[in-house]
Order: sequence, then C-alpha cells, then structure tokens
Amino acid sequence: MPSMLDAVVVGAGPNGLTAAVELARRGFAVEVFEAAETVGGGARTEELTLPGFRHDPCSAVHPLGIGSPAFNAMPLARHGLEWLQPELALAHPFPDGSAAVLTGSVGESAMSLGAEDAGAYRRLVAPYLGHWDTLAEDFLRTPWDGLPRDPYRWVRFGLDALQPATLLSRRFRGAKARGLFAGLGAHAIAPVSGLATGGVALLFAMAAHEMGWPVPRGGSQAISDALASYMREQGGTIRTGTEVKRLDELPPARAYIFDTSPTALARIAGLGQAYSGYRYGASCFKIDYALSGPVPWTAKEARRAGTVHIGPTAGEINSALSAAVAGRDPSVPFLITAQPSLVDPSRAPEGRHVFWAYGHVPAGWEGDATDVIERQLERFAPGFRDLVLARAVAGPPQLAARNANYVGGDIACGAFSGLQTVIRPKLARVPYATAHPAVFICSSATPPGPGVHGMSGHHAAKAVWRRLRAV
Repeated sequence: MPSMLDAVVVGAGPNGLTAAVELARRGFAVEVFEAAETVGGGARTEELTLPGFRHDPCSAVHPLGIGSPAFNAMPLARHGLEWLQPELALAHPFPDGSAAVLTGSVGESAMSLGAEDAGAYRRLVAPYLGHWDTLAEDFLRTPWDGLPRDPYRWVRFGLDALQPATLLSRRFRGAKARGLFAGLGAHAIAPVSGLATGGVALLFAMAAHEMGWPVPRGGSQAISDALASYMREQGGTIRTGTEVKRLDELPPARAYIFDTSPTALARIAGLGQAYSGYRYGASCFKIDYALSGPVPWTAKEARRAGTVHIGPTAGEINSALSAAVAGRDPSVPFLITAQPSLVDPSRAPEGRHVFWAYGHVPAGWEGDATDVIERQLERFAPGFRDLVLARAVAGPPQLAARNANYVGGDIACGAFSGLQTVIRPKLARVPYATAHPAVFICSSATPPGPGVHGMSGHHAAKAVWRRLRAV
C-alpha cells in the first residue's frame, strides 16, 4: 500500500463511487470509506418485507442512470449491470379510467394527451429529439464549466427549463397534458409553480423518449455493485462498516472527497459555518409492498408501466407539494409509484410482486401517512389493499436514520427552491471545492443535483485531478 494515498472518498453512494472510479482509472491511488455494511447510498436493494421480495429502499427507476454520460463511459455491463425496459415508461391515470403515457414513441405519448394537445406536445419536445447525448452533458453539469457542447440547444432548452412546470404547461389546453407535466416536475420535490421545475419535467420526458425509464436487473443495488466492482478492478479499495467522524481518522491523502451532506462535511472536516446557509427541503413517506398479485389499476396502461404517477390534476399535484414544503400534514398526496417486478420477475417469488410508493411530507414529519397513501392508491386501483402481504414503512426519521445524507428525510440532499435550484451548495466557480484546499464535496448537494447518474462525482473528480496535477 502506498505511504500516502492520492484520494480518499467518504461515502460509497453512486457519486462517491463514480468519483473513485474516475480517479482510479487515471492511475491515482484511491480508497473509499462507507459507514454502512454495503455500498450503495440511495441505490440499494434489500429484503425489507418478506423473504424473496427484493425492494429498493430509495431509488428504483433510472432514466438519468441509463442516460448518464459518466456511467456510459464505463464498462458497467461487464460488471453485471443490465437495464430492463418496461413496456411503457410512465402512466399517469385519470379518474375516468384513461391514462396519459410516456413511451419511446413521441407520437404514442402525444396522442395519449388527447387531440387538443398532441400537436403542442410534439412541438415542445421536437427541438431536442435525437440530441440526448449533448443535452445530458450540457445540463448534467455546473453552468460555468466551459462552453456547452451544443450552444443553440443549451440556450433553447435553458429558456424552457428555467420556467415553472405550471407556466411551461400553459401551452396545453387540456387537464391530461397539464397533469402529466406537473407530475414530471414534481420529481424536484418542490411546488411545480416554482422556478426551473419545467426543466425537470422536460428532462424526464426527453429521457423517456430517448433512453427509456428502466430498472436494473436485480434492483438498484446492481448499479452500485457494478461501480464498486469496476473501481476494484482499477486498483481501488473499499472499506465498508467504517463511519468517519473526523478528518484525522482517515489515512493521509492528497485529497479528500465527501459524498455527504454539506452539514456533515463541515462537521467532519472542521469547516465551521461554511454551509450554514444551505437549506434542506421537504421529505417523503415511503412504503415498500410485498403483493400477492399485480396492482389492479383501473387504467389498463398503468398495468404495463414501470412507473405510475398518482395525482390526476396539476392543481392537486401542486397543492400536495406546497403542503409538504409549508409543513402541513398530507391529505391528498401526489404519489410516485414503481412496479419493478412487472419487468423483472426475479424481484419477487413467482406470481408475487414488489411495489414501491411515496408521497411528500414535511421535513422531519413524525406522522403516519399509510392510510392517506393507500386511500389515494385505492382511488385508481380498487382492491389494492386486499393484495398486500406485507409493507415496510419509512417516514422522514427512518429515511434519515437509514441514510445520513437525507437530512430531515430530504432524499434530494437540498431544497429545490430559489437560487439554490441552480447554485448549490454555495456560490463558487468550482462548487466541488471547499475552503480547505484538499477537501472536496461530490454529493447530490452539488451540481447537477439529485438522481442516480454519478455526474456530481464525475465533475468533482475532474476538480480533484486538476488539483492533483497542479500540485
């Protein structure tokens, strides 16, 4: 072992592992420290309910994973990562039994919105079709990191992306298109009337058309395991079950990279109040189900979709997110649900299914949203409760206990509001650098933000190797 490492990474989530891989590939000596017994962070798979039912405690469906420039530059398939595409990426059901859908076909998606909005939807996505590679590279980065690869589309997408989802969807006449768009924007975990939620909606829609919304065979753990395997192949070392409380507990290294919340980084690295202005957002109430059969959706499209959004109208969706951000108890939640065993039967015993659902609740909320979530599910899948064999419930305290990066249960590691939507964790030309010249941050608190795509780790690694080369 070298007397001094080039880099130590704290946290083996997708961003920490990506940063480690990027440095190890360039010949640097790298070691990763992870508090949990297994790697993964927000990309894990565990038997949470009954034996043989393999659940994803956090992320399950990965449009930005299959579309990630960082992941696509690595031979992850050789390390066991296989993407499985459901028949439909997304279904958004309505009370009349119909549904809007997102699929690989823009035409099919547009027609599901009704004749009144099919043309408007086609016009909205047309400028970006066939340009996922440059769009992803230009938008999954920090805005001031050199010139964009495709300046024309970067500016055009940026003008759309900065708008609230509610404003961008004004070009639609009907409730279906507006509802679908609001549901996509709600992935920001912020009211869809907020700045830049239109960009989140548009990015997810484009991902559905260009890359799909797949699940990894075997569960999200497959992404983390593939990254870890590739990192070890490059000569890196991973130490699990090792919590880091102070910088001086780590071996000597030329750089330290933290896949942690800014708060934890400041505490461990002795940076005082460096991130005292950083704000965390609303949380989630998540339920993992073991079911005796597939979800009995009224809308037939929902029975073929990997992801189903529950909350028909843009108004209902915005109210649900606004309530969570304002600290109010959930009454009619907007639900994001996933049914991975539809496309990957290995996730549950034969004929059985795993199902994953979450609604939004205030940060640190200690109530129980099981009943309001299941009432909302029963609205669109009557008889759902009769299929439940077991459920694993996690509110904000459980989410925060499971993953230290989820402060107050915020799975996005930072509020998506105001200037923090584009400037995180604080205003800096290199947001991955800190006041300590050898300490860097690579978590979802840095650009481009949350999602299992490894791009924060990729960009942080770039900042680190520039510094290591300079030194």
